[in-house]
Amino acid sequence: MLLVDGEPVLSSAAGAASRVGAVGMELVAALAAHPGLRDAAGRLKATPESRISVGQEGAPRHVYVFQREFATVDPARVELVGTDEATTCIGVVIRNNRTGMTSVSHLDFPKIVEGGLKQMLELLGDDNAPFDVHLIGGFSDASTKVVRSSGKKHIKQEGYSYPLCCKIVEVLHKFQQQFNLRSFCVLDNNTTTDSLGNALPVIGGFVVQTSSGVVTPAGFDMNSRCPDEVVRRIRVSVSSYDPAWQGRLLETYDTHCDVFRIAPACWMPDWADIASSLNQLSDSEVLMQCSTSPAAEPPHFVENERRIWKYLINNPDWEETFPKHKPRVFHRTSDGSWSRYS
Repeated sequence: MLLVDGEPVLSSAAGAASRVGAVGMELVAALAAHPGLRDAAGRLKATPESRISVGQEGAPRHVYVFQREFATVDPARVELVGTDEATTCIGVVIRNNRTGMTSVSHLDFPKIVEGGLKQMLELLGDDNAPFDVHLIGGFSDASTKVVRSSGKKHIKQEGYSYPLCCKIVEVLHKFQQQFNLRSFCVLDNNTTTDSLGNALPVIGGFVVQTSSGVVTPAGFDMNSRCPDEVVRRIRVSVSSYDPAWQGRLLETYDTHCDVFRIAPACWMPDWADIASSLNQLSDSEVLMQCSTSPAAEPPHFVENERRIWKYLINNPDWEETFPKHKPRVFHRTSDGSWSRYS
C-alpha cells in the first residue's frame, strides 16, 4: 500500500474492475496534486546534479543500473547506486530504512512492472515498517506529437511515461507491504520545454546514498556505466525476444558478493546485417527510428546506438561473447573499477 506522510493514498476506483488501469490513473492524479510531493519534487529539481566517475582516488563505490535492469545493494559494500539516461522511462528506488538495503530499477515498459517490483523486494527483507519509495523520471511526453528541430516537424508516437507511471503506482498500492512515497518527480512534475517547445524531462538520472537514503540528481560519465556497458545495452534489446525474461527485469548484480554476472543473451546472425543497415542512417534518422523521445535524448544517444551496432557487426556470433554459454563475471578492483574474471 502506498502512503504519503504516513497516511494511505485512497482511490475510489479500487472496485472498478471494468475500467482497466482506473486505479493507477486515479492514484497518479492524486499524487501529482499532493502539495507535499510537489514540494519534494521542486526541491529535488533544484538540487545540483552530481557527476559520477570511476578510477579516481577516493571515488565512492557505486553500482550502475541500465534500462530494464535492477540492482539491490548492501550499504556495507556499496556507497552509491543509481541510473541515468531516462527519458520516458522511470527510475524506482525502494529502501529498507532499518537495514539500509536499497534496490534501484530502470523501468521502461508496463508489462515488466509487476514482476520487476517483486524482484526488487526479494532481497530487502521482511519488515513491519514501511519501505521508502522514490519515483523519478518520465515526463509529459503525451504532448510531444510533433518533434521540432531546425524548422522541421516530425510526427512521433506519443505517450509512454503516463501508462508506465500508472502501472507502477497501481502495483505498489496493491502489495501488502507498505511504502512511504518520498519522491514523485515524474510526468508534469518532471517536465520542462526547450527553446523549440519540445517537452523534456528535468531529471533523467539519480543516485542514492546507501548509508542515508538521500536521493540526488546525477549523471554518469561513460566510464562509470560499467562493467560491460555495450553487452548490457545489447541485452536490453535481445531480452525482448527471450521468453526467459518476459515480465522480468534483467539480473546483473550479485548483492551478496558485490559481483556483476552478465547472464548469456543470444542474437541471431542476421542482427549483424540489421545493425549494418541501421548504421547507415543519419543521426536525425537514428533518433526518429530508435528513440521513444527523440527530442529529449542526451547528446550521446546516437553514439551509443552506433557502438552497439558496431559490436554486433564485429561479433555476429553471440557464443563468442558468451563462450560455453557462461555468464561474464566482473569483480570490483581496489580503485572502484571492474575487472573481468576469467
